[in-house]
Amino acid sequence: MSDQSAGFTEKIKASYTPSGSSIYLGAGMLNGNVLAEAEVNLSLKMMNRHGLVAGATGTGKTRTLQLLAEQLSDAGVPVFMLDVKGDLSGLYQPGESNAKIEERATQLHKPFSPSGFPIELYSLSGKLGAQMRATVLEFGPTLLSKILDLNDTQTGVLAVIFKYADDNKMPVIDLKDLKKLVSYLSEGEGADEIKSSYGKISPATAGTILRKIVAIEQQGLADIFGEPSFDIEDLFGRTDGKGVISLLNISDVQSQPVLYSTFLLSLLAEIFYNMPEAGDLDKPKLVFFFDEAHLLFKNSSKAFLEQIETIIRLIRSKGIGIFFCTQAPTDVPESILSQLGNRIQHALRVFTPNDADALKKTVNTYPRSDFYQIDKVLTSLGTGQALITVLNEKGIPTEVSATLLSSPRSIMGPMATADYNNLLASSPLTKKYAVAIDRESAYEMLTNRVNDKLAEEQQSETTSTSSGKQEKSLIEQVMGATITRQIGKEIVRGIFGMLTGKKSRNSGGKGLFGL
Repeated sequence: MSDQSAGFTEKIKASYTPSGSSIYLGAGMLNGNVLAEAEVNLSLKMMNRHGLVAGATGTGKTRTLQLLAEQLSDAGVPVFMLDVKGDLSGLYQPGESNAKIEERATQLHKPFSPSGFPIELYSLSGKLGAQMRATVLEFGPTLLSKILDLNDTQTGVLAVIFKYADDNKMPVIDLKDLKKLVSYLSEGEGADEIKSSYGKISPATAGTILRKIVAIEQQGLADIFGEPSFDIEDLFGRTDGKGVISLLNISDVQSQPVLYSTFLLSLLAEIFYNMPEAGDLDKPKLVFFFDEAHLLFKNSSKAFLEQIETIIRLIRSKGIGIFFCTQAPTDVPESILSQLGNRIQHALRVFTPNDADALKKTVNTYPRSDFYQIDKVLTSLGTGQALITVLNEKGIPTEVSATLLSSPRSIMGPMATADYNNLLASSPLTKKYAVAIDRESAYEMLTNRVNDKLAEEQQSETTSTSSGKQEKSLIEQVMGATITRQIGKEIVRGIFGMLTGKKSRNSGGKGLFGL
């Protein structure tokens, strides 16, 4: 071993040999050689300081997530992962060796030991796993506005609607509730009711919000809003001492990236607001892998980004670690990127000026290295290789290491369809979330209110009509008597007139009595 290789190995050992439990990632590489003794480990204690797994398509990011999930599970740490293509279900079954896996095991001096891991399957549609739901109220106006693609004005109106529902103790559970609220508060009695306390909602704004809601329903995605909402305690399971790996299969809703990425954030927010403070732990309570992270940040409002930043900054004190997975570090806003202490960077490809700019910015996020030109390493890494720097147990960034990553021990692909269906059918969580509950909520409460008002108006109208009829009857009676008397008088007058006329003519006009 050359002096440079020896010096590199010593520095890597000093940086990546924590005193407590750790995850083995692989071995350092220098000048194209794998130095098996230069082991690259990630302290379990620092997993709640969050991280980033980045790299171009086809560089091995998904397998890196699989590697991390396996060893976290072995350590008894539950994991939540987004399964974009449905090919992480292979985690359940032991992998099979082949020539490439054996070659890598030899280079790392680590024999390949196949193993399966406990998993739970979830789905937003309910077709590919246990149905994951959240109430509209749990989403809140900021996240819901992201899904509905509302502008700032419309988002403000949605916030007013949520405030009204909260003040009036109206549960907003599903989209049916939300539509009813929007309609009620934008016209008629409801509009008058909120005008002084909350402000007027214009029909145009209300119409836009309603159309956006209907668009979600037409895409068949309304089922994620409702009850029973997902119980976050189900993410903290263990089986035979291993942490359960929860997989959210989104292969059937890939065309709705804003929806599933925002749903994940709502789930993360639920964990944040409900988990107690944990302080410094030897290992995290849960590690949350956020794949396709660039979709979460794309076209996001300031309020939305501030909410994410707050959660990322504070959730580590709850014992929760978050790893974002995306193509380039520049996909993540700087305010959030600065909080991701553990970096696993796969190869970057430079084909355009924008790619070159992204490379330059990525290089600037790494500590200075005595062994590498960071920009050249990042563009020359092979599949299953990554440039790594993490936080040591004192919270200090480690030496940068180009690393040959270890192979996952489970199947690197989806499990057989029959096995998948059997696992899904046998899960108690599938049954737990299978049937939707439609309890009394804003829709029913407002419908009853409107119906009661209509009934009251009809009763009032009926009473008024009845009273009018009675009054008319009395008038008719009085008028009838008056008319009868008047007719009688006229008849009498006529008779006397006729008699008077006759007598007058007969008596020279001296009257009836000849006066």
